[in-house]
Amino acid sequence: MAKRINEHISISEALKEFVSDNKLQKGLDKVHVREVWNSQMGPAIEKYTTSIKLDRDTLYVQLSSSVLREELSYGKEKIIKMLNEELGRDLIKKLILR
Repeated sequence: MAKRINEHISISEALKEFVSDNKLQKGLDKVHVREVWNSQMGPAIEKYTTSIKLDRDTLYVQLSSSVLREELSYGKEKIIKMLNEELGRDLIKKLILR
């Protein structure tokens, strides 16, 4: 439990402090990446996406369509750039489509 401070702080500052103190950022990043993938790639690709996993700086995406996997593999750099822009930082360095 954190020490009580006599200063008034905003809820967002308190939540940021809580996340950093309890080392929750990695877990939150994994959830956020999943949400960003689904929103940026659209419902058509979301339908064929079976699994999304973020491990360090590599995003593993499992697709049920080999044709779609091949099509997306041509634009990996663009997809990485688009996802990082939406995340607000360079979280993903490598994309592996399975």
